Amino acid sequence: MNIKTRSFLSDNSAGISPEILAAIGRANEGSAPGYGADPLTVSLTEKFSALFEHQVEVFLVATGTAANALSLAACCPPWGAVLCHEHAHVIRDECGAPEFYTAGAKLYGVASDHGMLTLETLEKAYRNFRLNDQHQTQPGAVSLSQATEAGTVYSVKEVANIASWARERKMRVHMDGARFGNAVTSLDCTPAEITWKAGVDILSFGATKNGALAAEAVIVFDPALGKDMAYRRKRAGQLLSKSRFFSAQLHAYLDGDLWLRNAAHSNRMASHLADAFDALGFDLAHPVHANELFVRMPDEVAMRLRDAGFLFLDWPTAGPGGRRLVTSPATSEEDVEALIELAA
Repeated sequence: MNIKTRSFLSDNSAGISPEILAAIGRANEGSAPGYGADPLTVSLTEKFSALFEHQVEVFLVATGTAANALSLAACCPPWGAVLCHEHAHVIRDECGAPEFYTAGAKLYGVASDHGMLTLETLEKAYRNFRLNDQHQTQPGAVSLSQATEAGTVYSVKEVANIASWARERKMRVHMDGARFGNAVTSLDCTPAEITWKAGVDILSFGATKNGALAAEAVIVFDPALGKDMAYRRKRAGQLLSKSRFFSAQLHAYLDGDLWLRNAAHSNRMASHLADAFDALGFDLAHPVHANELFVRMPDEVAMRLRDAGFLFLDWPTAGPGGRRLVTSPATSEEDVEALIELAA
């Protein structure tokens, strides 16, 4: 008997949005200069500058790991420290890439509820450093995940307060926007309001989790940080020879607000699941602001769902019976309703 599998493992498990797939096909017609000299890549700077209402520099890369590592290398010297949440992707899931590309900077994990740094937890961590002591790394940057690894989202005010705190201490602010579209949709704000206007210096702009094949970009708001980025990218093996195929994805992603429509669907599916789990009496470990849910589910319910073909991860840090479910642009209402019905 064949059982249909329905994946809530990760938004990385989903396919490519048809609009993006079609754009890749169109980019395949004829030839174009390589290494970023093609018209699609050249025009990305203007497109992103319009999106962010600010003149930006855009550096295409293939992975979120590369975007984060190169961004932090621009923000923090080798003798510096990057303050981030203890569960942040940059410290838990990048296999040391930020440390490698910063040439040795230390990532300093900060404990805080629901995956979100606060002024109080940052200040407590900051006080552990001996400033101007040559024997110790010096605070150099703060890295915020937006949305966070707990599925929560920083408000514009929260980002601005943290950025102001960092500026007072001469620290740069990086934002890991692997799920940036989900955060912007959740906040119902503009991309500018949650980034440079709030004090963010550099952004890892992710599209892969939200409908692209492989398209990420380093968005530089402060020109001083972009000065050496072209060389950093090449040295990291991330200068894409046939860049038009990556640029085509980002053009299609932004055109007609596809990125926001995809994210809104993912968020809506997650919110519906969260409401249903709450009604069933299952505890949610974190508020559901975007497209990730961390639910405490009895083993027998989890087994019943998996036997029916539903795929999701056990997540011990969410507490006893903790599970993580992630929705995506490809998540159907039918699958969500089927999961809810079976869980009930």
